[in-house]
Amino acid sequence: MSALPSPLPEAAPILSLNDIGKRFGTFTALEGVSLDLMPGDVHCLLGENGAGKSTLCNVIFGVHQPDSGAMRVNGTPYRPRNPREALAHGIAMVHQHFSLVDDASVLDNLLLGQARGWLNRPRETQRVGDVLASVGLELALDAKVADLSVGERQRVEIVKCLMREPRLLLLDEPTAVLLPAEIAALLDTCERVARRGCAVVLVTHKLKEISRIATHATVLQSGRVVARSASPATEIDRLVHAMIHREGDDTPDDLAARLSLVKSASPYSRPLQDEVLQIDGLSARDAEGVTRLADCTLVVNRGEIVGIAGVEGNGQSELGAVLAGMSNASAGRFFIAGRDMTQASPRELTHAGVGIVPEDRHAVGCVTGMSLADNLLLNHLDRYTRGGFLKRRAMRSAALELMQRFDVRASSPDALFGGLSGGNQQKAVLARELTLDPLIFLLAAQPTRGLDVGAVAAVYSHIRAARDRGVGVLLISSELDELMSVADRIVVLYRGRIMGTCTPEAGNRGRIGAWMAGAGETA
Repeated sequence: MSALPSPLPEAAPILSLNDIGKRFGTFTALEGVSLDLMPGDVHCLLGENGAGKSTLCNVIFGVHQPDSGAMRVNGTPYRPRNPREALAHGIAMVHQHFSLVDDASVLDNLLLGQARGWLNRPRETQRVGDVLASVGLELALDAKVADLSVGERQRVEIVKCLMREPRLLLLDEPTAVLLPAEIAALLDTCERVARRGCAVVLVTHKLKEISRIATHATVLQSGRVVARSASPATEIDRLVHAMIHREGDDTPDDLAARLSLVKSASPYSRPLQDEVLQIDGLSARDAEGVTRLADCTLVVNRGEIVGIAGVEGNGQSELGAVLAGMSNASAGRFFIAGRDMTQASPRELTHAGVGIVPEDRHAVGCVTGMSLADNLLLNHLDRYTRGGFLKRRAMRSAALELMQRFDVRASSPDALFGGLSGGNQQKAVLARELTLDPLIFLLAAQPTRGLDVGAVAAVYSHIRAARDRGVGVLLISSELDELMSVADRIVVLYRGRIMGTCTPEAGNRGRIGAWMAGAGETA
């Protein structure tokens, strides 16, 4: 009788975390976090903004040092003092915020740190091309990073990381600014990397991505592990509930209703006829003189949310930049409450009652080197000035009120803004702009990018409340489901032109999709 075959040995974790803790002053960012990352695993890390996801990734990557606990890589003690040591152990990370050299080309950014000594540019350029082809992305290698869109910069970060062929790949919200086809390509790449025996950690808030790719999932809440799953695709509801439910919170049924983003009706029963924004033939060109926005004409009324839909890169960013006073129009004009503001600066727009939530909060929506309180009150610091000095006590009190009202989580109003999670930074920017007095018109460009499910619901609750007070809102978003749930009217942009306008009824979804793909007559 032949002997039974010996069972195959179980694979050892590529990375093991045991009871990891991390504090920043009196604030506990991580506590007792244990985790095994296995070869071939695509492990999704979930949690509300500020739950500790980015902190955990930064501990693994050597950006932060843990205060307690231990890490092991392939069974060997691992405690990186910096990212260079992490890279030497085969661990690479795509950060939520960009770390590129704006004045250098895309190619030079990709090659930074990739070779020592003499650089064989033809060979390395070919290697870049091979990586791009494998990922399914396109990049203009000669372009200067400063001239790229937000989405293009994120693509550079992702490709730069993948060039290192890591054994453990950490991706912190990598798909937030990518197009649907690019997201699919990135997820395919993650699966290919995992099939080669690597481990992939994906921080994401998009449930479709979790269902599509995750083999395991871990939920963090206030720095602690509160749920795990070995079959995330079949346990999405449980994971979402674990992510946002606390003792004494809503029941599961109440919670589902709160997060459903079911469309709420405006209390304004009169016709929407008070124009707060009028755009008349607005056009804009990029740095190379290419027209990105062409003859855009639309109106936003008092007490109305107008959503701008379209695949990213079809003129939405240019429209937002012109309306925010950050870019000049090449033709046309726009008016706020009947006043021509086409050449107005951001400061002048603020004084005119325009709240601006920019597409890239980190670059232009805040001052990361200042405190949270300073950022929350930037647009009306004059209220807290006496004799040339700031009234810090009054500022701190006002900031605490805004933090509570908008659920901005930080150790104190004095916390450095750059140290906040991306979602809390976004909520702080939103709090500042929505409390502008008076607020006539709100421009919100990608206001929920990178936010978790609970934060998305909170953001739109505040935007709806502003609408219900009579504020006109122009909402630019790449998330069609959100626009269908929130907007009173949807305008579709394709290649810089308005393709059509309709109400967000379910029956219009096919028409909106066709316009987004370029089908139909220009409206």
